[in-house]
Amino acid sequence: MKKINILILILIFIFFITPVLTIARIGVGVNLGKIEIDEPLKPGGIYNFPSLSVVNTGDEPGDYELEVTYHQDQKELRPPQEWFSFSPFSFRLGAGESQLVAVKLNLPVKTKPGDYFAYLEAHPVVKKQGGTTIGVAAATKAYFTVVPANIWQAIFNKISTFLDITKPYSYVVLAVIIFAAIITIFRKFFSVSVGLMRKK
Repeated sequence: MKKINILILILIFIFFITPVLTIARIGVGVNLGKIEIDEPLKPGGIYNFPSLSVVNTGDEPGDYELEVTYHQDQKELRPPQEWFSFSPFSFRLGAGESQLVAVKLNLPVKTKPGDYFAYLEAHPVVKKQGGTTIGVAAATKAYFTVVPANIWQAIFNKISTFLDITKPYSYVVLAVIIFAAIITIFRKFFSVSVGLMRKK
């Protein structure tokens, strides 16, 4: 009986002095499984993709970010990370919270025609601890096709899509530039003098 009491006291002592180990679950989810653009895209164009909703499926707050990744043996062309912009690119989410992320694709003027594929991947920003990282991620598959265009078509696409995305501000600036150019040309070829005459 005495041994049992001593054993119970030792177990209670160990229980109170040993730190409690809690394992926090880190998780992430996205609302779209696939983005497939049916219409062919043109070099120089700026395109808005459907927005992604990123969800913290874990049980603690965390910082999240997005990046472009690829399948190791994919047959499609790989669009570089620089072609995509995410707004916001990084953000903090509490447990169960979500964030809507706008996705934009900006094709360079000299984009190679063909079929493209990439993963739009969301993942928690996890700092290295003891030389290891936890690789948790959720991704949306993105498919699109770029059609051939000459350099002038590509430049026109770049300007027109930029004006369309930034309207109405872009049109106001364009109108001011055109008005200033007309005034400059008018002054160069025409002389206007305004004077006051005294009435006799």
